Amino acid sequence: MPLHIVRNDITTMKVDAIVNAANESLLGGGGVDGAIHRAAGPDLLKECRTLDGCRTGQAKITKGYRLPADYVIHTVGPVWRGGGAGERQLLVSAYRNSLELAAAHSFRTVAFPLISSGVYGYPREQAFQVAVDTIGDFLLSHEMTVYLVIFDRAACAIGEKLFDDITAYIDDRYVEEHTDLHAEHSRQAMVLAASPAAAAPESLAEALDRLDESFSQMLLRKIDECGITDVQCYKRANIDRKLFSKIRSDVHYKPSKPTAMAFAVALELPLEEARELLEKAGFAFSHASKFDIIVEYFITHQNYNIFEINEALFAFDQSLLGG
Repeated sequence: MPLHIVRNDITTMKVDAIVNAANESLLGGGGVDGAIHRAAGPDLLKECRTLDGCRTGQAKITKGYRLPADYVIHTVGPVWRGGGAGERQLLVSAYRNSLELAAAHSFRTVAFPLISSGVYGYPREQAFQVAVDTIGDFLLSHEMTVYLVIFDRAACAIGEKLFDDITAYIDDRYVEEHTDLHAEHSRQAMVLAASPAAAAPESLAEALDRLDESFSQMLLRKIDECGITDVQCYKRANIDRKLFSKIRSDVHYKPSKPTAMAFAVALELPLEEARELLEKAGFAFSHASKFDIIVEYFITHQNYNIFEINEALFAFDQSLLGG
């Protein structure tokens, strides 16, 4: 784990293997295929000539040669013929077979392009969904870091209705940068000072004696309450096992905000409990942050699929949840 969605040139990725969206001949072509062959140099083509091609949906492996990646996994995606010719199954197979080949070679890091979304004509939104669903499903039972490399943000545009719904949700809640926060803080201070419940501050020793449960303690308690395993939790959160181990072993561990939110999503917490978990990490949901509002949108709609949430965050140019 986890799955990272990044904008980059796949030929520059320093990973164990990059995946080439090849044609059945494996002898090079246009788009990503041509770019990878140019970057790898002529020895890649020489090795490809020995492989006797590759069928659609299957995958084969070569060395990386001049590429920063050690290996290239070549897979052939389907040509789009309207959706009724088994295209989705073949595209799933291309991703799955590439991932299985990577696992068989004990690769820890793999980078994929958006297979079939170029000259093969597979609709980009659908191609992106297949990629995220297939990779996400594979990572639930494998320890591997996978990068889905997107050349431009339009390649993963979420559905028009969802985009419009999230945009409207943001517009209804977003606090513009020119909001007079100083005046708001002053108002809150006046209300607090006038409150009859206001009491003299306690001593530092008294405050330390009354420390509440930490983020780590609340997280582990919630995992037990939800009846899931640690592994299920950190994989649902798109979190690396090593990071989870740090959180478990350090009662005072302070996660980043995307990490804390990822665990709230993994545990499928309702909004108020998600707020409480976030507070334990020293954060809060803020309507001055589009990132926060988008995550809040999915929680209030009880959609806890972290990969779908990350699709939306990526589409709105925000940080992603998880690792």
